[in-house]
Amino acid sequence: MEETISGTEAVQIPQQRNEQLLDSAVRYAEERHWDVFPGTWLEATDGTEHCSCGDPACAVPGAHAVKPDWATQATGSATVARRMWQKQPRASILLPTGRTFDAIDVPETAGFLALARMERMELTLGPVTCTPDRRMLFFVLPGGAVKVPDLVRKLGWAPTAIDLVARGEGDYVAAPPTRVGGHGAVQWARRPTPANRWLPDAEELISPLAYACGREAAAERARRA
Repeated sequence: MEETISGTEAVQIPQQRNEQLLDSAVRYAEERHWDVFPGTWLEATDGTEHCSCGDPACAVPGAHAVKPDWATQATGSATVARRMWQKQPRASILLPTGRTFDAIDVPETAGFLALARMERMELTLGPVTCTPDRRMLFFVLPGGAVKVPDLVRKLGWAPTAIDLVARGEGDYVAAPPTRVGGHGAVQWARRPTPANRWLPDAEELISPLAYACGREAAAERARRA
């Protein structure tokens, strides 16, 4: 069974180097056949890092699309990806969802709970990322995002009642080792490997994910009571 990092280990982020970004972007295109495109990056001024977009109130500094037409920039060519990051080595690595994969986005606490349960159940899992804002994203087959609301309802939850977000066509996610502001870097909870090249359908993972998110929501309501 593939080793999974724990919640504690997830926050121990190594320093990102520009060559890691270029090499990672090329590898995603070449080995996984994922489309990639460069996003914003972090710039340092007087010892303070800020987003290259120039907005001091940027919600995801250094990790969002540069232009509204980002979808047309995405490429599955390793050669083109290399050229893009050679032009701007500090650019974040962004992956469009809805093409070769969708993603189910949940709180980190619920994500690790669900991941442990999935491994006990010996479910087929794809890659999983952890983000600095304490979220986990589970990669599933494209087209899964549109099915998630109905799947959640069938399990007895209202989609708006639990913190579970499906990312599909028209959206994107940041890939490791992209850094987000001063909060840390996106990293893999389960790395892409030959063993998880074939992604699961959203329907295969939704039960443990929804259960964990429902439990998290109930605990949050109890804390506020």
